[in-house]
Amino acid sequence: MSKILVIGARGRAGRAAIDEARRRGHEVTGVARTPDAGLVVGDVTDAGRVAELADGQDAAIVAVYDGGADPAAFFANAARAIVDGLSKAGVERLVWVGLASILPTADGTLLMDSPGYPQEYRSFYLAHQAALDVLAGSTLDWVSVAPAGDFNHGDPARTGAYRIAPADATSMISYADLAIALVDEVERPTHHREAIGIVV
Repeated sequence: MSKILVIGARGRAGRAAIDEARRRGHEVTGVARTPDAGLVVGDVTDAGRVAELADGQDAAIVAVYDGGADPAAFFANAARAIVDGLSKAGVERLVWVGLASILPTADGTLLMDSPGYPQEYRSFYLAHQAALDVLAGSTLDWVSVAPAGDFNHGDPARTGAYRIAPADATSMISYADLAIALVDEVERPTHHREAIGIVV
């Protein structure tokens, strides 16, 4: 059994990660920005608070989102605080919930640069990349796990399976199946210092 810190625990990916980890018998501490039953309060951009919460943990899963006016600042600041906080607490393994838009497609083109891909959210895509740039400059053993396309909001079922795949805007995966990959990367770290996409 591992002790796992899940930051962003009120979101759908964070909740699914908590459910999957507990299903496997892990001890989970869920963290959210605002009070919620069963969760502790913490700001992902506060390195001191991250260090406090990470003390004694074996790994962290981070599934944060901010739709504010300056996503680039939020994601970069969050990544810096995560790096600093986990490092101070001696936690090496980080599983980051990423974004398909910044993953390469089968021909090597980033999904966000592929023909017809929506560009009105490009600043949000680049904000996620800024966070990965911060992680890449750290010494953490991190992996970014993202849907290769999008989340399947119409069918939230847990199939129990997934595979690694290039980015593809037409592919989908449920939050429950994404969570399997997140917890797998805590239990049996397979990917290191890279971003991967997954599908069912």
